[in-house]
Amino acid sequence: MDEAEIICERRGACGFVLFNRPRALNALTPGMVRGLAEALAAWERDPAVERVVARGAGERAYCAGGDIRLIYEQGLAGDHAGQLAFWRAEYRLNQTIARYPKPYVALMDGFVMGGGVGVAIHGSRRIAGDKLGFAMPEVGIGFFPDVGATYFLPRLPGALGTYLGLTGARVGAGDAVATGLASAFAPSSRFDDLAEALTKTGDTDAIVADFSTNAPPPELAAHRRLIDACFGAPDIAGVLRGLDAAAAAGDAFAGATAATLRKMPPTSLAIGLRQMRLGGELSIEEALRVEFRIVSRVCRMPDFYEGIRAAIIDRDGAPKWTPARLEDVDPAGVDACFAPLGADELAFDQGGRA
Repeated sequence: MDEAEIICERRGACGFVLFNRPRALNALTPGMVRGLAEALAAWERDPAVERVVARGAGERAYCAGGDIRLIYEQGLAGDHAGQLAFWRAEYRLNQTIARYPKPYVALMDGFVMGGGVGVAIHGSRRIAGDKLGFAMPEVGIGFFPDVGATYFLPRLPGALGTYLGLTGARVGAGDAVATGLASAFAPSSRFDDLAEALTKTGDTDAIVADFSTNAPPPELAAHRRLIDACFGAPDIAGVLRGLDAAAAAGDAFAGATAATLRKMPPTSLAIGLRQMRLGGELSIEEALRVEFRIVSRVCRMPDFYEGIRAAIIDRDGAPKWTPARLEDVDPAGVDACFAPLGADELAFDQGGRA
């Protein structure tokens, strides 16, 4: 059992999930996605299971994303069908969690990033520990905010979702609770006891409340006015103009944020901003369907592989984006990423479950 990538087992009144690749920061593999989906289906039918509890092995991560190296190798080999099979299954799993009829409690401590967000944020209860590092860093590797980010980021207060999605900024427990990314805070030192308590019969919220306390102060609160003003702009050029003006007036946060955006792939920035503008009116199913349309195109675009090469394979930190300049992004190309897929659209069953 210790060698299994994911452990899904009954523990008392709960179905317990352990993402079990600590040396890989519990990154999701196709087998982990499949195993969790199968367990959730079985536990939904099991009257003895009152709730699901999900946790990451080790102290460093709940789940730090998908297995990017595998996806990179599939892409270089031209195996886009293999890539898309993973994303199709992953997005369906995200929707299953979002619609799950029993409490799904994600114990979020350490890194919760990218694909790891997808197996946490859609749960009905999301408990932040004091080691939490929450981020959606996909734009920085030539990708885009997925696993339902089109749905949940636009629903954060003001323009915070757009800021987080475009910059990939990492936030801690204080900001996670303040924005609603987390529903409660508990010290990391109490997570073992909380997990054990959740195996007992009883009201889920009452159990969580017994271990919860006030979260640390949010750090982004001091920058909310700037974030809302700048990231509410209609295009990336407008975002940068606002940040540059604030930086010229002495705002160091604005200057650092503008510098971060200028390192990002222009096409991914344009796609991400479009997602944020669309997503507030979409259901979770519609948002995931949009993301599957985008990923079906992005997996054939050079920036994704260049971003992974620079960040993970060669680690030189010097990606060469195509195009390199924001003004050279083709609006028609961005539009094409959002176009319907016909027979290849992401589908869910009649009950709304994947």
